This record gives sequence, C-alpha cells and structure tokens, in this order.
Amino acid sequence: MTTSESVPASRSVASTQSEWAAPFGRPEGSWRLRVYTIIFESDTRAGLLFDLLLILLVLASVAVVILDSVQSMERYDTLFNILEWAFTLLFTVEYVLRLACVRHPWRYATSFFGIVDLLAVLPTYLVFFVPEVNSLINVRLLRLLRIFRLLKLSEYVSELAFLGVALRSSGRKIAVFIGFVLITVAVLATMMYVVEGPENGFTSIPMAMYWGITTITTVGFGDITPKTDLGRFIASFMMLLGWGILAVPTGIVTAEMTARRIGRPVATHVCPDCLTEDHDADARFCKHCGKSLSAYQHD
Repeated sequence: MTTSESVPASRSVASTQSEWAAPFGRPEGSWRLRVYTIIFESDTRAGLLFDLLLILLVLASVAVVILDSVQSMERYDTLFNILEWAFTLLFTVEYVLRLACVRHPWRYATSFFGIVDLLAVLPTYLVFFVPEVNSLINVRLLRLLRIFRLLKLSEYVSELAFLGVALRSSGRKIAVFIGFVLITVAVLATMMYVVEGPENGFTSIPMAMYWGITTITTVGFGDITPKTDLGRFIASFMMLLGWGILAVPTGIVTAEMTARRIGRPVATHVCPDCLTEDHDADARFCKHCGKSLSAYQHD
C-alpha cells in the first residue's frame, strides 16, 4: 500500500483502519513496522487485542469522568485522580508510539484522530502544569474535555468505519434532502408567521422557523403553538410530512450499506511473521514465507 493510494469505495471494511492510516506512511521494517501493525492494523490477533484493550480503557476513563462529576462521589476524589493519571499516562504512551511508528508523524498529529488523541491527554497536563488557567476558564470544563476519548472508539470498531463509508457515499443525496427540508420549513414557517403573527408567539420568521423545525422533526416542545384554525392546519400538515421525512435519510444510508455489503470484495489478511498483506480469505499459509496463518486470519 502506497501513501498516495486513494481509498476505493468498494474496499472491505476490515482493512479500513490501515487505509486511513496509509497517508501517515507505513514503515519499511524493524520495530516500527511491528508497532505499526499492532496499532494501525486490526486483522492480526495482536492488533485485535490492542483494539479491544483500547476500547476498554476509553470506556473506563470516560466512566471515571462521569462519576467524578457526581457530587455524592466526592469522597472518592483521590481514587479518581489516581485513575485519571493512570489513563492519561497510558494514552500518552499510545500517542507517542503512534507518532514514532509512522513515517509522517506530523500528518498524523494534524489528522482528526491525532487531534482526538491529543485532546484525550491535554486537559490533565494543562491543569497540572498551568494552574493559572483556573482564572481564565472553569477547570471542570477542561476536565470534561476528556469525554472526547469516546471519539477514539470509532478508530477501533469496524462497524463504525463501515457506517462512516456509507454516510460519506450518501453525503450528496442527504445534502440535497436536507436542502429540501430547509426550503419546506422556510416556506411553511413564513406562512405561519403571516397567519399567526407576534401576538401568538411567532414574533419573527426565525422564531417561526424554530417552531417549524421542532414540528417537522416531530419533537414538538410546545413552547410556541398555533392558535388559529389555519395555523393548526399548517401544523398538522407539517407533522404528517415529518413522518415521511424522518424515514428518507435512513433509507438512503441503509440502501448504500446494503449495496456495499453485497458488492464488497474478500477481506485481506496480514501474515503475523513477515507481515505480508493481501492474502485470500481462505488462505492457510503465507504466500511469501510459508508461515501457517491462524484460524482467526483465514476464517
């Protein structure tokens, strides 16, 4: 896989993680290649175990953040601080290893997941080394930035990657659909503004559009309601229209996912010994070194 290789839409989701890592540069040998294979490629047993471990650490660290925000748990502050520093140090080691094992560390550092990884550790260090930030921003806000660690989960779960590919492929259709919805809301909200007027809470067209969005999405907060018969007719029409509207983006994404799942090619695997890629799904031996592939790799 070359660094200039684009990601075809029909590639298997099993190799998505290594595909998005391609621009960062796959090292050619030594310990860096081993580390790269474990961290960025999940089609080996070591890579799978690493991904599962990271998922557990992310969930545990977020649980600590959530519990730390509960006032009745204040007596466990010391324990939470110890756990937070343990998680921060582990995520720091992971972040440094990612930078060290790729050929273009700056590309990774400025990528989406690189920024997410930095946000996962930065608040803890910022509060510790720059206590003066207390006078500039609520320290609790900085601590809650650690919730961004949840975004790391999408890096390890192939189903999320598959959903992301389907959403990107459906982006144009969804954008056109959202544009149609916004036009419909603007037209009907303007009509409602004219029909109801400021005396019934529709003080401006933007306020009427706010009402239109809550109505067409079937949320219906009820803070603004039509009082006239014509206004109620328009509201009823928007409610019924909302039922059909909610199903459209779901159908678009589902159709895209089904088409890709039917037409996707056989997944490729990596030899655990020589790290050769692109083995057939039913291959039991490496085509390069002859090493036996594990059941996990060819099942």
